[in-house]
Amino acid sequence: MKKLSLFLILFSVLYNAQNQRFIYEYHFVRDTLNKNEVSKELMYLDISKDGSKFYSRDVFVRDSMRIAKYEKEIAATGSMNFTGIATPRKNALVSYKVFKTYPAYKISLQTRNGSDSYKVSDERKIDWKILPEKMKIGEFEAQKAISYFAGRKWMAWFSTELPFQDGPYKFHGLPGLIIKLEDESKTHQYELKAVNKYVATQPRQSKFDDEDPINITQEKYKKLFWELRDDPAKAFKEMMSKGNMGNMQDGNGSAVSAAAMIKRTENIAKEYQAKNNNLIELDLLIR
Repeated sequence: MKKLSLFLILFSVLYNAQNQRFIYEYHFVRDTLNKNEVSKELMYLDISKDGSKFYSRDVFVRDSMRIAKYEKEIAATGSMNFTGIATPRKNALVSYKVFKTYPAYKISLQTRNGSDSYKVSDERKIDWKILPEKMKIGEFEAQKAISYFAGRKWMAWFSTELPFQDGPYKFHGLPGLIIKLEDESKTHQYELKAVNKYVATQPRQSKFDDEDPINITQEKYKKLFWELRDDPAKAFKEMMSKGNMGNMQDGNGSAVSAAAMIKRTENIAKEYQAKNNNLIELDLLIR
């Protein structure tokens, strides 16, 4: 039965050599001082003839629901009420998207820094050392490879039974799809769980999607990352200096001064940074 299942998977993948969706389970630790608290997210790797896109299933579902609500509101009323139809980001822990273009495998990461959206090009090369060690993972025979990238040592298991030189996040370049990937600390782990045909019309696109991201280099992004980390209330301060803060209220409806809001933003950011100290790209934390 297992051999038949493997045959059907391989037949589907090879017959439809493009437009495949590989579904990974991503386990990660956000706080190295609390390694027992492990977060989990399903991630999609959509492969087409021109490249791939890696992103969170939960964000995909949230965005699809949001777009559907926007379009329904427009159809019913002729206008859109952003406040009334906002969709909460429940359970969506991974917000970034990674794009790879074929055949050059140019890498870009779409993410937010403060209030702006960026598309960050990454020209760093991933050099793999393929090892003789092999094992079976799920339905597939896999072989081990190691590499150092973004401040971590990574161990990958790839399968030539899946003829794609791609994998989770920014990883690629092995003679088969990466079906399992983990860093040496085992605080970031991906494992392939399912293979489906990817419907090219999804996820739905809409003119109500986020604004076009700003294209920048990895070096520029790191600089912006540290600017926000050092001064998380920078945007508030700039608005205050221009007299654009307006009247602000806390959760109870009480008036809050601009200075108090800035201080609150800084405290929240410091708490977040302390509990999110295990970024997948660990070298971002090194100046």
